[in-house]
Amino acid sequence: MNRLIIDLAAIEHNIAVIDGWMKDHGARWTLVTKSLCGHADTLRALQRIGVRSIADSRLENLREIARIAGDVESWYLRPPHPSACDSVVRLADVSLNTELDVVAGLNEAAKKQGRVHRIVIMIELGDLREGVLPADLEQFYERTFALDNVHVLGIGANLGCLSGAVPNIDQLTQLVIYQELLELKYDRPLPIISGGSSSLLPLLLAGRLPREINHFRIGEAVFLGTDLVNGGTLAGLRDDGFTLEAEIIEIKEKSLIPLGETGTTTPFAKMEEGEHTPGARGYRALVALGQLDAEMGGLTPLNPDHAIAGASSDVSVINLGDSRDRLQVGDSIRFRPSYGALVRLMTGRYLEKVVTPELDEYEVRAKVELPPVAPEPDDEEPG
Repeated sequence: MNRLIIDLAAIEHNIAVIDGWMKDHGARWTLVTKSLCGHADTLRALQRIGVRSIADSRLENLREIARIAGDVESWYLRPPHPSACDSVVRLADVSLNTELDVVAGLNEAAKKQGRVHRIVIMIELGDLREGVLPADLEQFYERTFALDNVHVLGIGANLGCLSGAVPNIDQLTQLVIYQELLELKYDRPLPIISGGSSSLLPLLLAGRLPREINHFRIGEAVFLGTDLVNGGTLAGLRDDGFTLEAEIIEIKEKSLIPLGETGTTTPFAKMEEGEHTPGARGYRALVALGQLDAEMGGLTPLNPDHAIAGASSDVSVINLGDSRDRLQVGDSIRFRPSYGALVRLMTGRYLEKVVTPELDEYEVRAKVELPPVAPEPDDEEPG
């Protein structure tokens, strides 16, 4: 049986550590759960741990969050599409925005629903994903400020999410300057600068982050412990929140070089690096897991002697080396997933997801309570 094991103790540990970092910086944060794909038991565990602010990029996941943990503050991460304005207002307390027409649509939806919807204006700082161009920021804010049912909570940016550019102090200082300019011109506070994702944590830990950056949207570091700038795991975090177990369906000693002429008949690429000498042989295991289930190139075997040789849609080949380590058909080979591989695994309907310890045995051990980060708008001052 193939299983993805979700270690709640590891996730709880990382939440507590990161929460401590945020408090030391004087910041608040929102837990990004999009990699969970609405997994109910893990969401229930997060609620028991004390998480009170959750962000997701799928409305379907926000519906599940509302069903399971209706008392949390919800953020919609993906810039809303016009046809979804009604759902965004209904399901999310806060959304990230870059288009005036969409903000106007949110305003109309909020008016119909008798609400004030809070937004963060995202600014383009060089990652070339979403963001208002700095030259257009003042006009964007002025027109948004005039709306009755939209409240501008603050400004923010996405860095390192598309181009892989490492966030730097100059970019973050620009955010601080934009906040100061808007507050001075319009005489209205912008309480939040939402600086970005797990990629900012190395700067935070180095003490180089401006104190004005007071909100973070953190997901990957919580679930995988990843240091997105330097590689490896951030000091103090655990990397074992998710472990994939893939069942062996065949194990044999075979040649490590294909017989006959090779071409391009396979739709999936070979993944193992390195050359083998003619006649080289080794133990190979087939596991019942393929590219339909996971981004196989994003899986790292826990045993350093193992390597993924290649994968088809439903089966993968693992080179075990000179020894089979007493592995038998029916045993499992274990892997750590990258973030991309984790998302594919969580979306897959052919893979069992198991939380440990079982949820009904899970007791809240961490004294962590992450309050909502977004202050409620003053009813007398919309916009």
